[in-house]
Amino acid sequence: MPPTTELPGLSELLATAVAAVGGTERPGQVEMAEAVARAIRTGDHLAVQAGTGTGKSLAYLVPALRHAVEREATVVVSTATIALQRQLVDRDLPRLEKTLAKPLGRKPTFAILKGRRNYLCLNKLDSGMQDEPDDEALFDPFQVSALGREVTRLREWVSDTETGDRDELVPGVTDHAWRQVSVTARECLGASRCPIGTDCFAEKARAEAGRADIVVTNHALLAIDALQGFQVLPEHDLVIVDEAHDLVDRVTSVATGELTSAAVSAAARRAGRVVDQELADRLLEAGDGFALMLEDLPSGRLDAMPEPLAGALAVVRDAAYTCLSGLGPERPADLDVATARKLAQSQLDEVHDTAVRLLRAFDADEAHKRDVVWRTADSGLGPPRPPALKVAPLAVGGLLRERLFGQHTTVLTSATLTLGGTFDSMARSWGLPADREGASTKAEGTATDKAPDGPKWTGLDVGSPFDHRRSGILYLARHLPPPGRDGLPPAYLDELAELMAAAGGRTLGLFSSMRAAKQATEALRGRSELPILCQGDDSTGLLVRKFAEDEATCLFGTLSLWQGVDVPGPSLSLVVVDRIPFPRPDDPLASARQRAVEARGGNGFLSVAATHAALLLAQGTGRLLRATDDKGVVAILDPRIATARYGGFLRASLPEYWTTSDAEVVRAALRRLAAN
Repeated sequence: MPPTTELPGLSELLATAVAAVGGTERPGQVEMAEAVARAIRTGDHLAVQAGTGTGKSLAYLVPALRHAVEREATVVVSTATIALQRQLVDRDLPRLEKTLAKPLGRKPTFAILKGRRNYLCLNKLDSGMQDEPDDEALFDPFQVSALGREVTRLREWVSDTETGDRDELVPGVTDHAWRQVSVTARECLGASRCPIGTDCFAEKARAEAGRADIVVTNHALLAIDALQGFQVLPEHDLVIVDEAHDLVDRVTSVATGELTSAAVSAAARRAGRVVDQELADRLLEAGDGFALMLEDLPSGRLDAMPEPLAGALAVVRDAAYTCLSGLGPERPADLDVATARKLAQSQLDEVHDTAVRLLRAFDADEAHKRDVVWRTADSGLGPPRPPALKVAPLAVGGLLRERLFGQHTTVLTSATLTLGGTFDSMARSWGLPADREGASTKAEGTATDKAPDGPKWTGLDVGSPFDHRRSGILYLARHLPPPGRDGLPPAYLDELAELMAAAGGRTLGLFSSMRAAKQATEALRGRSELPILCQGDDSTGLLVRKFAEDEATCLFGTLSLWQGVDVPGPSLSLVVVDRIPFPRPDDPLASARQRAVEARGGNGFLSVAATHAALLLAQGTGRLLRATDDKGVVAILDPRIATARYGGFLRASLPEYWTTSDAEVVRAALRRLAAN
C-alpha cells in the first residue's frame, strides 16, 4: 500500500541525499532531478545530457526512489558497464538506503538482476547434463582435463555461494566451463517443473528484484526483456537508461544472430540423445555441407545470397525442423529426459530460426531491408576461429519505439547525447522523432530521411560543472597531412613526441587501431625517455592504474580506452587522438546502414559514419576533465576536423574548449601545466 503520510518534496530529499554523501548540490543536478520527476508525472520520455561531475546518478535515483515508495512501484535502472553497475549497487544505493529511510517512511530497497546465464543452474549441475565440447577440444586431452578441473571447482563452490552469481567467483573460470553449469532462458525448464526450482539462484534473484524499489540491470538484459519475449524483469512502470549512448549497440548485439557449422553439429549431437539417430545424422550432414559453403565464401558483407549457400542453409533449416518435429510430446514425469529435451530444443530452435532469418534477409529491396548478413573474418588475434555467418538488424529504433518507449516511461541519460549540437542523431537511433525545430544546421546536407512520428519526448542538456573554455584547450593540427592507409605518417609521430615532451608525460593516446597504437609505442619508446604503456602489455585495469600512479607515464591504446579511463588529477593533462574514428569502410553493419539511409534519400555518411565518429570523439575527449580542478589539452592530429565540410558537425559534438591550431601556444600551455 502507498504510504499514508505525504512524502517530502524532491528538493528536500535531494538536499538530504547530497549532504549525506558529502557533496554539494549543483544547478545541473537539481535541474535534471526536477526534469526526471516531471517525466514521471507526465509519462513523457526524457533524454538528459549531463556532463561528468554533474552527479547524475543521484539526480535520477532520488526522484525514482520517491516514486517507487509513493506508488509501491518498481523502477528499472539499466547500465552499459560493470563499473557503473558496481557504483550504483556498492556505493550510491546503500548510502541512499540509509539516508532516505527516515524521510521516506521506510527503508528503500534495491537489487541487481542479470541474465539467467550468469547464475549457476543447480539442475544442470545435479543432472550432469554437460554441454557438447568445442570442436577444437574434442581431441585435446589438456583442454579436457583443464575443463574437468574447473567444473570440479564449480561443484565445490556451490556449497559456499549464496547467490550463484558468476561475478562472485574469484578467480573466475572459462566460458566453456561456466556453460557446463548454467542455462539460457530458452534452456530453462521453468521453476514450476524443475526439481530444484525452489532453490534456483536465478529465481531467487528474480524474486528479490520483484520486491525491490530499484532494480539495477544491464542494457543486454533490458533488450532481452523487451525484444525476445522472455519476461526477465519484474513488472515496472519506469526505466532509466544510464550510459544511453551505448543502448543501440547493446540492443543490436542482442538482436544479432550467428550460425556456424560447430553450432549445427552441437545441436545435432544434442538432438541425437532425444530423437531418432537418423534425424540427428541428417542435421549433422547438413552442418558439414554448410561448412563447405562457408569455407569457400569470401569474408565481408553479402549483398546477395549465393545460390549454393542458400541451398545449404535451406538443408540446415529443414533438417533442424525435422529434428524439432521428432522431439515428440513432453514427458514431464521423466525429469532427465525433460532436461535433455529442453536443451536440445533450445539449440535446434536457434539453428532453425537463424537459418530462416538468413534466408529471408534478401527478400526486400535496399530501401526496405531489415537485416544485413556477413561472413566473419579471422581477426588474427589468438587462435584461429572458424568462419560464421552473422545477421544483424539495420536499425533497432522501431523495436525500441514499440517495446521500450511504447511500454514504459523512459529516461535516457549520458554525458554525450548531443551530437552535432542536437539530440537528433541519438533520437533517431532510438526510434524517437527528431526535434525538427532544433535541428542542427552545422553540418552539410540532411542527416537522414524524415523520422516517423513517434512517442512524445523532451531533450535537456544540463551542462557541466566544468568551465571547458578555461580548463581545456582543443588543439586542431590542421597543418598535418591527412591520415593515410599505411600507418601513422612521420609528421604525426613528430607532433606526438613534441606534445608528450611539453606535457612531461601525462599523455593518453587514443588510436583508431591497435596497429597504430603499437606503431606509436615502438617509435616513441626509441626516441623518448618517458615511460610508455601500450594496451595489451597487461590487463587494461592494471595499465590504467600504473598510468594514474606516475605522472611521467603515457598510455596508448584503442577503443576500450576511449570510454573506459577515469583518471582525475595531474596524471592526465593531454589527450591525443590520431584520427577521426570513422567506422572502417569494410565494417559490414556500418556500411550497410549507411547504404540503407542513402537508398531512402538521406545522407548516409552523416547519419552513420559521422555520427559514429562524433560519439567516439565526445567519449574520448571526455577523458580529459574528470574533476573540477583538472586542466589540459585535447589534441586531434587529423586535420580533417578543421578542414572538411563535416568538421563543423564533429566539433559541435565536443564541449566548448578554447580552440587553436597554433602548436607553439599549445606546447607552452602544456609546459606551464607540467611546471605547476
